[in-house]
Amino acid sequence: MVANVAAAEWSGERGEAWRDSMGPLEAMLAPVNMPLIEALDLDAPYRIADIGCGGGETSIALARNAYPGSAVEGFDISPALIDAAKAKEAYGQVPIHFNVADAEQPLGDTALFDRLTSRFGIMFFPNQETAFSNLANWLKPGGRFAFAVWGPAPDNPWMSSIRDVLKDHIVIPTPEPGAPGPFRYADADEFGSLLQSSGFSDVKSQSWKEQLSLGGGLAADAAADFALSAFSIGQLLNQSDQLTAQAARLDLASLFSEHVTDGDVRMDAHVHIVTGTRAAI
Repeated sequence: MVANVAAAEWSGERGEAWRDSMGPLEAMLAPVNMPLIEALDLDAPYRIADIGCGGGETSIALARNAYPGSAVEGFDISPALIDAAKAKEAYGQVPIHFNVADAEQPLGDTALFDRLTSRFGIMFFPNQETAFSNLANWLKPGGRFAFAVWGPAPDNPWMSSIRDVLKDHIVIPTPEPGAPGPFRYADADEFGSLLQSSGFSDVKSQSWKEQLSLGGGLAADAAADFALSAFSIGQLLNQSDQLTAQAARLDLASLFSEHVTDGDVRMDAHVHIVTGTRAAI
């Protein structure tokens, strides 16, 4: 999690880094899946699009909770992550298709989907107005969307605490307001206004506040190693000397040790689950 991680980075190194840490990352974020899926109201067979699907775990969760006769399509800008998603085992009676795609580019046909969702896959568009206008056109009139985005950084110490520790050892770039990054839509009202102006309607937001288990169940030392390797902000330590990197890691492990419950590091998280529709024509 570093300042201004944009979509182009996800198509290359960031996507590959996520793939390499996919198991613990997906285990950590899995608790968000069901609140997001429930917000979609999957009350009939639907064609469902999962935007920024990554390695496919949310798409698989959608397929497992969708009505028979539904179909799920996962889209991601990273070829590495789409390849990883395609390599996973069969998903049961609801089919899934995975596609490399950039939401800033027209899909071709419009109004294809009954439901549109994304779990943390929409905060990195360089041209957000274009991307969300395109996504609105993917949704059938009257269709429903549900997006999960991170709330304010102070409400997400599992993420922001890493920056707080590292800034005592290295220079951390200050994120530009509104630039691509994990906290871009921390203000749910501003995000709702963007969605309204992009062609969505009846936009609402609810908060999900729980604890996340770093790496899906890691002790403090292992959680520090995971955070520094899986999150892009940790890569800034690669530019420092070995002593600095070791000191930063020790401080991070020490911080995490204060948040151990039943053997693993658990810290607060705040997610906005934003829902709405495309207006019926």
